Amino acid sequence: MKDHRRILVVDDEPQITRVLRTSLASQGYDLRVANDGETALEIMKDWTPDLVITDLAMPHMDGLELCRRVRTKSDVPIIVLSVRGEERTKVQALDAGADDYVTKPFGINELLARVRASLRRLPVEGSVAAAAIEAGAFRIDVGAHTVTLNGKLLRLTPKEFDLLVCLAQQPGKVVNHRSLLTAVWGAEATHQPEYLRVFVNQLRKKIEPDPAHPRYLVTEPWVGYRFTPEQ
Repeated sequence: MKDHRRILVVDDEPQITRVLRTSLASQGYDLRVANDGETALEIMKDWTPDLVITDLAMPHMDGLELCRRVRTKSDVPIIVLSVRGEERTKVQALDAGADDYVTKPFGINELLARVRASLRRLPVEGSVAAAAIEAGAFRIDVGAHTVTLNGKLLRLTPKEFDLLVCLAQQPGKVVNHRSLLTAVWGAEATHQPEYLRVFVNQLRKKIEPDPAHPRYLVTEPWVGYRFTPEQ
């Protein structure tokens, strides 16, 4: 079955954009291509993508700055591509607002799997059409993709939302690192623990009264995380 959702590809390497255009179009995606961050932002003024795939090293505006600029106005999923595979670079990209990270050279099947994972919505256990998860002061409406805390609407990125849903499905229980990575980013991400560190920190900034002393999202050293909404 073809997927007709919109993907914006941002990369200044013609070879990469040709490969991505061919591979993604074959899956039915509607594509636009930009050669730098500035052009990408111009495209997004009149065309709203469901996913952005961007390189890091580009002229005029690099991928990190593009992520930061996009995050000021949109929660669209972002996958970053780069030849640099160091953990520090990955963390910088995730901190800037990226949801996932793929290192060049990459296999197209791996990238397509990451694209599908970024575009899917995390289901609620036991019921596909569950209206909401009520947990303490939290109300998580999976269908509407919204979270409120004490009646206040929180603005979460897609992966922040998926991570919170995964934890909220098992309140009070420890969810291990591998389970979280697989549920939110797919099986390919099980060896990328930096994803969890960055996104848990981002979530804490948005839901905790004092992120330095977590109340709702508790670390279980060497094991995983526990969601404690009743405290």
